[in-house]
This record gives sequence, structure tokens and C-alpha cells, in this order.
Amino acid sequence: MITLIAIFIGCLTIANILAFKLISFGPFVFPAGVLAYAITFLVTDVISEIYGKAKVKQVIKAGFITQLFMIALIKLAIILPAVGFWKYQEQFELVLNNSMRIIIASLIAYLMSQYHDAWAFHFWKQKTNNKFLWLRNIFSTTASQLLDTVVFITVAFYGIFDVEQLMQMMYGQLIIKWIIALLDTPLVYMLVYIFRNKEDIYNEGLLCS
Repeated sequence: MITLIAIFIGCLTIANILAFKLISFGPFVFPAGVLAYAITFLVTDVISEIYGKAKVKQVIKAGFITQLFMIALIKLAIILPAVGFWKYQEQFELVLNNSMRIIIASLIAYLMSQYHDAWAFHFWKQKTNNKFLWLRNIFSTTASQLLDTVVFITVAFYGIFDVEQLMQMMYGQLIIKWIIALLDTPLVYMLVYIFRNKEDIYNEGLLCS
């Protein structure tokens, strides 16, 4: 489980940094951090499947605390005086110094979407009697990413852009996120198989010791 948590925290952290760059892919425009952030939903679904709802909620909470530490450390690094011969303070701030509104939007969207994903995954798990992992992975992830995208863009940019522009931003991100959600299902099956076998081997070792 430690490996899964490390992947989750790593992707969550890098997604916030990469989000500064916007990528154009055909008619779609989306932040470079979309792929890394999409992986966090994959990981929480794997943790939910193997370890249960209580464990995945702990991981989500740890991710939130990590984001708070990251924001605080970045703000501190910006405030601390730079050595005289280092000429990149302006560029450093431009990339890393998000506005407080965007930070708040990101944190709210993260908590709402990740907790919804954990709830939805187990809702569909009960409805399907623990069958059809692909279904609960896709249903929980796509709904949670819709929630994440709508909440973040609304809180971060409402009043700055008009409604049509906000809808365009949401549309581009959602299409990319949903494509990734559909494509990552084989990875979910693979990771569940790998980590479930590791857990079985570990438990057998404890019983034999």
C-alpha cells in the first residue's frame, strides 16, 4: 500500500505544478497536470478495491495535508530573499505563485471529488455484488472528475470569464479526463492483481512466521 500512496501523493503534487502550462490538443485546451491528476483517481480506486473505504479516506486526507504543506513551503520559498546573482525570481513566482482563489478552488475541488469517488466506487461495488470492477472504476471516476472540473473552474474563474468561456474550459478538460478514465481500466485490473497478490503473500508470511 505504501507504493500506491507514494504514487498518489507524487501525482497530486506534480499535477499542481504542471497545471500552470496549458496544452492544446486539437480543439481541446487543458492543463498539463491533467494526466497526473487523473492517475490519482486510478490509484484511489485500486486502494478502495483492495483495502476498503476507510483506508482510501485516510489517503485522501493525507493528500490534502500534503497539499497544504506544499503550498506553505512554496509561499515561504517565494518570500525568502534570493541571492544577488540569481536572476529568476520573477519567473519562479510566475510559475509557482498561484492566487489564493485558485488554491482554494483546487483544495475544495480535490476534497469533494476524491471523497465522492470513494463513496461512488463502494456504492457501485455493493450494487454489483463485488463484480464488474471496470464498471465501478469508470462510473465513479467519470462522475468524480465531472464534479472536480465544474467545482474548480467555477470557484476559480467565475466572474473573470463569461459563462461560455467557462463551459469551453470545462468541456476541454472533461473530454481528456474521460478518455483517460476509459483507457486506464486495464491498469486498474493489473494493479489490483499485483497488489492483491502481494497482500496475500505478505499475509501468508505472517501466518507462517
